[in-house]
Amino acid sequence: MSWNQFVTVTLNGLTLAALYFLVAVGFTLIFGLMRVVNLAHGSLYLFGGYVGWTVADRTGSWILGALAAAAVAAVAGLALQQALLRPIQGQDLREALVTIGVSIVAADLMLAQWGGFTYGFSPPAAISGGARLPVLGIGYPKYRLFILGFALVVGLALWLLLTRTRLGITIRAAIDDRDMVSAVGVNVQRLFALMFAFGAALAGLAGVVGGSALSIASGEDARYLLASLIVVIIGGMGSLAGTAVASLLVALVEQYSLALFPTYAAIVSFLLMVLVLALRPQGLFGRPA
Repeated sequence: MSWNQFVTVTLNGLTLAALYFLVAVGFTLIFGLMRVVNLAHGSLYLFGGYVGWTVADRTGSWILGALAAAAVAAVAGLALQQALLRPIQGQDLREALVTIGVSIVAADLMLAQWGGFTYGFSPPAAISGGARLPVLGIGYPKYRLFILGFALVVGLALWLLLTRTRLGITIRAAIDDRDMVSAVGVNVQRLFALMFAFGAALAGLAGVVGGSALSIASGEDARYLLASLIVVIIGGMGSLAGTAVASLLVALVEQYSLALFPTYAAIVSFLLMVLVLALRPQGLFGRPA
């Protein structure tokens, strides 16, 4: 592998890691922190991508498309949580079966509405085109660099929210002991509903961000659900730092594998997950049960 190829593959891995983080961080909030098994998370990603593309196509505004995707996914996630998941809260198997059923139905409905076509976005001119990286000596797409910066901002904002604000402290306390938090007058169910909607909004927003870098098409929901599961399992349940590190590991391993031995690249992420679970069953940053 030449120097230019190595740098390009590494940058591709970093930007793919940023995309995986944007998708998986919503899954971390829902599954890792709230312990709600939402296997329809990939459907929220794809639904947000489709809605964002529709709005952006009709208005000509990529930003409006991204905002619409986040809003619609949040509403869909809130409806899912209130109508189907709240009555079976704490029953992991039922939650898994219900959300699998939702994802199957949603996939067929989206296929009927948008067809089996592949859709692409046109990001704003300021983040389109290429940029010359003088230190590395190569050119690289501006939009992929934007994804990297955007993921860093989102990660920092979530970390500050969960660790430096009263709301974040309340959320973490409710996760550990919801009865105690309820006793001091906090509406835990409302708090969890807002968290679920926020996690769904992040998935919908990631649908536009990821769809602008790659594409939006039927089947992408399963791909990003699987990526989110692998990232959360490797990083550890409920850990933002674990989600970031695991996204980086999975994406870099995936990109280097595609460059070096593409025939076996599909299984390398699973081997990484097996290795981590064998050495540290709770994940890299997870707490022991």
